[in-house]
Amino acid sequence: MPNANEDNARALDHAQHHAVSELLRVAPVADELGRRFQEAGFRLALVGGSVRDALLGRLGNDLDFTTDARPEDVLKIVRPWAESVWDVGIAFGTIGCQKDGFLIEVTTYRSEAYDRTSRKPEVSYGDSIEEDLVRRDFTVNAMALALPEQEFIDPHGGLQDLDARVLRTPGTPEDSFSDDPLRMMRAARFAAQLDFEVAPEVVEAMTAMADRIEIVSAERVQAELNKLLLSAHPRKGLALLVDSGLAAHVLPELPALRLESDEHHRHKDVYDHSLIVLEQAIDLEEAGPDLVLRLAALLHDIGKPRTRRFESDGRVSFHHHEVVGAKMTKKRMTALKYSNEMIKDVSRLVELHLRFHGYGDGEWTDSAVRRYVRDAGHLLERLHKLTRSDCTTRNKRKANALSRTYDGLEQRIAQLKEQEELDAIRPDLDGNEIMKVLGVGPGPVVGKAYAFLLDQRLEHGPMGYDAAVAALKEWWAAQG
Repeated sequence: MPNANEDNARALDHAQHHAVSELLRVAPVADELGRRFQEAGFRLALVGGSVRDALLGRLGNDLDFTTDARPEDVLKIVRPWAESVWDVGIAFGTIGCQKDGFLIEVTTYRSEAYDRTSRKPEVSYGDSIEEDLVRRDFTVNAMALALPEQEFIDPHGGLQDLDARVLRTPGTPEDSFSDDPLRMMRAARFAAQLDFEVAPEVVEAMTAMADRIEIVSAERVQAELNKLLLSAHPRKGLALLVDSGLAAHVLPELPALRLESDEHHRHKDVYDHSLIVLEQAIDLEEAGPDLVLRLAALLHDIGKPRTRRFESDGRVSFHHHEVVGAKMTKKRMTALKYSNEMIKDVSRLVELHLRFHGYGDGEWTDSAVRRYVRDAGHLLERLHKLTRSDCTTRNKRKANALSRTYDGLEQRIAQLKEQEELDAIRPDLDGNEIMKVLGVGPGPVVGKAYAFLLDQRLEHGPMGYDAAVAALKEWWAAQG
């Protein structure tokens, strides 16, 4: 009978076969580049996520290589060969280039380490690929394929962990996370992207070292959080961030949603509800992952802990949690260095996510529908998705009723759009016409008059020029 060593050898051969098969798909680029490095006296290997994805049958057009050549030597090798070259990462040992539709990064063997007060990694170069691989984040990213000889290199059992769908570190997780604390967030991100489990010893180290994430820059934290949220299984990664204590340092509003409840004050688990809303919003995406929608779905109820009240009749209320939540969203996203535009969009969706619920209490007038559309602006379609996703009741009758009610609102919006072009609501008179009718020049009064006419437009629909002039004169007379 074959022994374990023979089984491992066969598995290694099988893995090498698959990796080489995927590599042939990108030939001659990879082989050609490998030969150029070999002729220059250096070693080159496809590495990290590129090898992992090749083994998973999902290798894309982004190729990562590692080499013993220093960045200056890499530049000399690739400049005559590539269609374009960039060196923005040269301080970290990375040279980028493009060739035949492939985006290529070549990084010198390296290691990264933080000291207790640093927010940026210190880079030092290594001399062997084995030294480089042992300092990678996870074993599934610590495999390489040497070129052009096509030798499969896996010193840390990454192949076995890939087959078991588990995330482990090449060395001890404590050493790995000390080298770069952001790797703790990467564990959650890869769990979400690949639907892998994280080894118990890795989770234990993440939990013990969670506070170390605070030395990492907000920009790097945000980038990892975005990749997690845009993944196929974000709930899995978010749950790991919360359970390990990392979220308490990078997104404390999320674990705060785990409100305690007792037999006298029962209410929904807001944390679980928010994760369900996120998943339901994802199901409604039509053109690929939408970071604005996903952030809004995750954060829409973060104002509830601060607004929770126990009423005399035993109910729990969260009055104005959408307003408080919008302010909290803006503050947290600002701390994480999101763009002003994204902060504005996400916080606006959080602020508006309850607006629809007044629609079911009584028939909205056309003016109320116009205001709903106007307030949502370019976020209207996302608001539709967020509002529909916010229904997590297990009561099918209630859920169906809410869905039908929102169907009705969307139909009315569509009808009004056809009639009035709601997406571009403007008063019936522009600023120049207002000044002409009132006989005034530019100034605050024109803005007030414009706001009055816009309000009339929203309330009554299109008025026409003559009616708008009459209304404006009546308003002007009332101003004294």
